[in-house]
Amino acid sequence: MDLEFIRGDIEQRRRQIARQRKEILDLQRAGISTKSAEELLARMLGKLDELCSERDRLVGESRRKYEGKDKFILGPQIRIGAKRS
Repeated sequence: MDLEFIRGDIEQRRRQIARQRKEILDLQRAGISTKSAEELLARMLGKLDELCSERDRLVGESRRKYEGKDKFILGPQIRIGAKRS
């Protein structure tokens, strides 16, 4: 998956989680059982954690290292021969 796609998916899921939490509060105020809604929220949070882990892995892979060393190059990556816009 593309890094930008994963970032967009994470943001969308965070909004869904916020809506789900609000719905749980509404159900609690109404005195209705929230067990199934809380289970759904737990699954949503688990999927979000998976996506965040995948994003972090992709970000780590995209970092460049100094040749022959385990140090990462910090700052913007300048690619020789890349067209600038």
